[in-house]
Amino acid sequence: QRGGTFFNPKLIQKQADITVNRNTIESTTPTFNTMCLPAEKESKEEKNLITISELRKHNSPSDAWTLVNDKVLDITKFADRHPGGEIILLAAGKDATVLFHSYHPKGVPKAIVEKLTIGTIQPDASINHSFYDWNSPFYSTLCERVVERLQSIDRPLRGNTDIQIKALMILACFWTCIIQMCMAPNLTFAILWSMTMGFFAHLVGTCIQHDGNHGSFSTNRYLNTIAGWTLDMIGASAFTWQIQHMLGHHPYTNLLDVHEDEVRANIGTDKETDTPMDTKDQESDPDVFSSFPLMRMHPAHQPEWYHKYQHLYAPVLFAFMTLAKVFQQDVEIATSHRLYHIDANCIYGNIMNKIRFWAMKALSMVYMLVLPCYFHGIRNGIILFAVGHLMCGETLATMFIVNHVIEGVSFAQKDLSKDGKRQFSKIATAQGVTPMEKTRDTATEENKNKVPLNDWAAYQCQTSVNWSPGSWFWNHFSGGLSHQIEHHLFPSICHTNYVHIQDIVEKTCREFGVPYQAEPNLLTAYFKMLKHLKTMGAQKVL
Repeated sequence: QRGGTFFNPKLIQKQADITVNRNTIESTTPTFNTMCLPAEKESKEEKNLITISELRKHNSPSDAWTLVNDKVLDITKFADRHPGGEIILLAAGKDATVLFHSYHPKGVPKAIVEKLTIGTIQPDASINHSFYDWNSPFYSTLCERVVERLQSIDRPLRGNTDIQIKALMILACFWTCIIQMCMAPNLTFAILWSMTMGFFAHLVGTCIQHDGNHGSFSTNRYLNTIAGWTLDMIGASAFTWQIQHMLGHHPYTNLLDVHEDEVRANIGTDKETDTPMDTKDQESDPDVFSSFPLMRMHPAHQPEWYHKYQHLYAPVLFAFMTLAKVFQQDVEIATSHRLYHIDANCIYGNIMNKIRFWAMKALSMVYMLVLPCYFHGIRNGIILFAVGHLMCGETLATMFIVNHVIEGVSFAQKDLSKDGKRQFSKIATAQGVTPMEKTRDTATEENKNKVPLNDWAAYQCQTSVNWSPGSWFWNHFSGGLSHQIEHHLFPSICHTNYVHIQDIVEKTCREFGVPYQAEPNLLTAYFKMLKHLKTMGAQKVL
């Protein structure tokens, strides 16, 4: 398995015919088949046509089918042998094309795919066609160059001793703060230790669990699982994070399914018409409509009167992020087996996962709430619990939101049906501008007009922003979030590597005429984020 073997530009089909105008992007159904399975004679498995409804019935850890391009794979037994561990079961009952390609920059041996293939997906006009196109050489070139760079400096794609030593230091500080908070002589000192504990809890979130749940903390699948569990350790849930972050946000950044958004808006009203889970379109980013109430973050949403002030109250609202997840979202997903349009049975279909969820909830409450109440009294213990979470929520939200909700990033909508023909909105900023229409002109001659606007990798670059690019310190401090473009393009690569590949990614973007937005520092990014929220609160739907 060599870097570049799988993503061979010679195998790429001719770019899909894309028509771009000011209002829509219409494309043929995107395929990536030749980058995975070279053209061969029709096999017996390919004659077995499987409907999308049938695929979605096989959505549990004990019965897991998934879709890659147009191939249906049975991954139930393979999960035990999967080098990345049971993370593969997140794909159960879903279209995993984005996950398949973005998590394997070196490619996947064709023999493995063929062995797991049990049929092909049945063409169906009722299926919502994917927003993405996979036919340009942009991402394959990126993969080849990034893998080659890391191999040349003798660094594994996944984590090694540097992130593991860093993780041990953060965990030691977190538990020291817990102990000191409980043993503090008075409430004032206890609050200071609680705030410090909240800060290190945020580092657990960005620097340990983030890589662990992406499978990039280590080449050892068990170390990845342990690293992922640290999110449960600080009171939240790795399962919730995987469902929202890996199945929703990462593949479909800033993309909004209009039909499903209308369904959510009507829940609890006389217009409520929720659709069955097996008919829902998975291509929608839950972060742009669910992370914070009272916020308008996507241009497609209707502005309310209070949105005029969202740039003022947003920093206060950010602080409540972890409290909302711990007491509301985590529990809702565990009990309903869904997150809005995303089926969560791929995790909660396993009784052991349910036991782990509730056990870790109870255990974390013991040392984060019960012990402080025991040592400082119930009222003060609750105050300490809240202070720690508010500190953690504020810092975590700040690290995450500036990367995608900021001036200059693009947004998109899908499932806009017109006369029965599927079409997608223009990929544009809140002001209606498409930056890639300008950067295309700067591409090298041999790469001009090779990358469509809805190319998956190019779309990640259009919807993500870096800050302090190339900085070793800020890369470590933010857990790689300062290199958000690199992270979204290569979620399975450890964040400690981003500083080593940043220049390669930027250079390749320039060559292909793909936007690469980077702010000089976090402070600049933060104020541009607030400015964007102010704009969103004042303008009408584009």
